[in-house]
Amino acid sequence: MKIRNIAVALAATAAVGLFTASTAAAAAPARDTPKPTIVLLHGAFEDASAWSGVTQRLQHDGYPVIAPAVGLRGVATDTDQLKGVVDAIKGPKVLVSHSYGGMLVNGLATTPDVKALVYVNAFIPQPGESAGQLSSQFPGSLLGPNTWHAVDSPAGPELYVNADSFREVFAGDVPAATAAVAAAQQRPILATAFTDKVTAALPGPIRKYALISTDDKAIPTAAKVFMAKRVGATITEVAGSHAVTASNPKAVADEIEKAARS
Repeated sequence: MKIRNIAVALAATAAVGLFTASTAAAAAPARDTPKPTIVLLHGAFEDASAWSGVTQRLQHDGYPVIAPAVGLRGVATDTDQLKGVVDAIKGPKVLVSHSYGGMLVNGLATTPDVKALVYVNAFIPQPGESAGQLSSQFPGSLLGPNTWHAVDSPAGPELYVNADSFREVFAGDVPAATAAVAAAQQRPILATAFTDKVTAALPGPIRKYALISTDDKAIPTAAKVFMAKRVGATITEVAGSHAVTASNPKAVADEIEKAARS
């Protein structure tokens, strides 16, 4: 009799243990999926440091970030230069572009595992279109012969924004001293880059997001809304200048993280 009672007790204990283990397994949260790598493509007259405030916030929130140098040599050349960088990133990725950087996305978005595209005051071209053409379709841009100058180089004329025009064109909501530093450190872009036409089509199924500043003096707001609507992008408007990555990095990071979670 004692032996039988011991056996029953052991069986009951084992059953309780099995139930407890099963319940714990069911209650345990699923392992988090890796966060996508955020690839930040800067625009003309700037370098990757334009993303500094955004990068800090994304890294703080656990996102891997890569902000490569864009050559500003033209659409085809810059796309070819960055193709290897994007291809080398393993796992899911989100491509984020600012300004001229958007001209390169069509040729990069076909890379495997690109899950979303975010355009921050950026061009969203169709095949056969150039940055200059898209910007001039709507009034409002102050960027042009009155605010830039050309400097000869072995590759051809390079464009610089005049120091006394830089803040008005790009960074009206950035402190004057900060804008002056950015003007002094600007990187030139080949003049022909603004007339280069995109040849690749933008992949349709990828989710698209557009963050649009409403006081942009470089790319007219109407042009950005037009481009975003025709590709079905989710549009978020914020008050600010073209340099929203510097003046409101939180809004930019929030938009990127929204795309990354989608």
